[in-house]
Amino acid sequence: MSNERKIVILGAGYGGVHAAKLLHKKFKKNDDIKITLIDKNPFHTLMTDLHEIAGARVEKEAVQVNLKKIFAGKKVEVITDEIKDVDFQKQKLVSENRVYEYDYLVIGTGAEPAFFGIPGAEEYSLTIWSLEDALKIREHIENMFDKASREKNPKKRREMLTFTVAGAGFTGVEVIGELAEWRKKLCSEYSIDKDEVRLVIIEALPNILPMLESDLQVKAEKQMKKMGIEVITNTPIVEVKKDAVILKDKTVIPTRTLIWTAGVQGNSFIAKLGLTVGKKNRIQANKYMQSVDYANVYLIGDNGYFEQEEKKGYPQIVESALQTAETAVHNIIADIENTPKKPFKPNYHGFMVSIGSKYAVANVVGMKLSGFFAMALKHMVNLHYLFGVGGFALCMKYLMHEFFDIKENRSILGGHLSNKIPILWLVPLRIFVGYKWLEQGMHKLPKILEDPSNIFLIPAPVKDTVSSASQAAADTASSATPAAEGAVSQWGQALPVPGFIENIVDWSMQTFFYTPEGGFTVLAQVFQAAMVIGEIIIGLCLIAGLFTALASIASVGMGLMIWGSGMAPLEMLWYLAAGITLIGGAGRAFGLDYCAIPIIKNWWKKTKLANKTYLYID
Repeated sequence: MSNERKIVILGAGYGGVHAAKLLHKKFKKNDDIKITLIDKNPFHTLMTDLHEIAGARVEKEAVQVNLKKIFAGKKVEVITDEIKDVDFQKQKLVSENRVYEYDYLVIGTGAEPAFFGIPGAEEYSLTIWSLEDALKIREHIENMFDKASREKNPKKRREMLTFTVAGAGFTGVEVIGELAEWRKKLCSEYSIDKDEVRLVIIEALPNILPMLESDLQVKAEKQMKKMGIEVITNTPIVEVKKDAVILKDKTVIPTRTLIWTAGVQGNSFIAKLGLTVGKKNRIQANKYMQSVDYANVYLIGDNGYFEQEEKKGYPQIVESALQTAETAVHNIIADIENTPKKPFKPNYHGFMVSIGSKYAVANVVGMKLSGFFAMALKHMVNLHYLFGVGGFALCMKYLMHEFFDIKENRSILGGHLSNKIPILWLVPLRIFVGYKWLEQGMHKLPKILEDPSNIFLIPAPVKDTVSSASQAAADTASSATPAAEGAVSQWGQALPVPGFIENIVDWSMQTFFYTPEGGFTVLAQVFQAAMVIGEIIIGLCLIAGLFTALASIASVGMGLMIWGSGMAPLEMLWYLAAGITLIGGAGRAFGLDYCAIPIIKNWWKKTKLANKTYLYID
């Protein structure tokens, strides 16, 4: 009889992915445990960044994380399928074509909008609970600007250029902030006066961002008004029409756009499967995050409902998803290993909300921040999460989308990191620097071949022979500088070297390269030969445009080494600057890197080591 235990995770949201990674970590060497992750999409969606898609700050690839890449080399089988039914008694999940058996089921299928029975809200509003939703909003807004630019009827034009958001929680504030930034580009593109565009956010409660303190609420509202956003509070929406939003105080806002972020509830599919439902369509769980109906069914994230002492369910935020996943995983392990279970005890570190790309408010572990520093902290928190999911590869992807490939300067650093020049213009510099390294290496190579014991690239220890780095440079006229035959520059002096570096170099020379009798060690001969060969290799690589980034880094390293020895002329400064400039892929234009790098990257990404460590860049 098989001892295999099947653990199935339904839903690859924040909680589902976290649960799968934790289970892999625990059972990666246990052949009796099978872990399966099922989702209707082949990717994990970064839900907290969907507002950036809706506001056209980044492209859809920025919020998609390929599940197969996350779990490549992991003990998790990723299946793309849509479950139609769950038989809890027979412990089976049923899709259109397959049946999946389980011993333990973790449900993390996420949430959906709640419309509270408001007439027309579901029919006439846009939602933002999936990537498809965000792309639909983006397309709709561009379509409104396009139509308005050709509309002659003033009333219809105003309706098209009025954009409303229902709900001033985190999602609503972030969405309206992105639209406010995007407005400038859209107005320019469609030749529309900025003053014609109206942005409105509507909140039923007395204050925006109810989960934050009042001083942060005030700062957030002040920033939104500064960006030209109308903030309406303490006024519920009572009806939504195709071309208008009607408020409780009888105010009518003519608009063709309402983005609904005013409520959230558990996934209706799960709520209809026969499990006990708590508040807001969320499945009732006990303190161990188990369904109250079946002990082997666990609820995580937005799907579960569990009240603590304050008689409120835990909030539907990312931290809740991660922490309920941790509780569920611990208790599944406890059940398998017959150890004590632990109850769910939330430990929230704080909340952050961005208003556009440059401003945010945050309260993290009691520290209140706003503006640049709050936004920087938000990026750091995102990177921390992404590193846990996909390591170096996912963090690099995030940095590229948020900083290096950003458009219209929409980041906290503006466009300083995203401005680029065609690498074609770096070709002459690359070839010239390569030629100079090759020239110096080839000039010194005959001396090495003629007499390897003739040491002319290593200066004598400063304390024993000369009084300063400049004198050392003058006395070793055939030193290792890539710019000229001697170490003395055209200005007649060497680059100054800080005293502590001079002492370190002096110590290393005496320790490794000089014998007690004052002669040179074998290591000195090897080092000198390596320096000369290194110059030749760097030169050839730069000229050919092969492994240009590595050759450029080596060029900078070689220059720093020569500078540290006190033998670098002033000309070395431009070598260092040129080397740094060439690091960014200068071999892709008229160089072998054009073909070599894509081949190497594709090969590397397929290796087990790269998949296991995430040490690759898409």
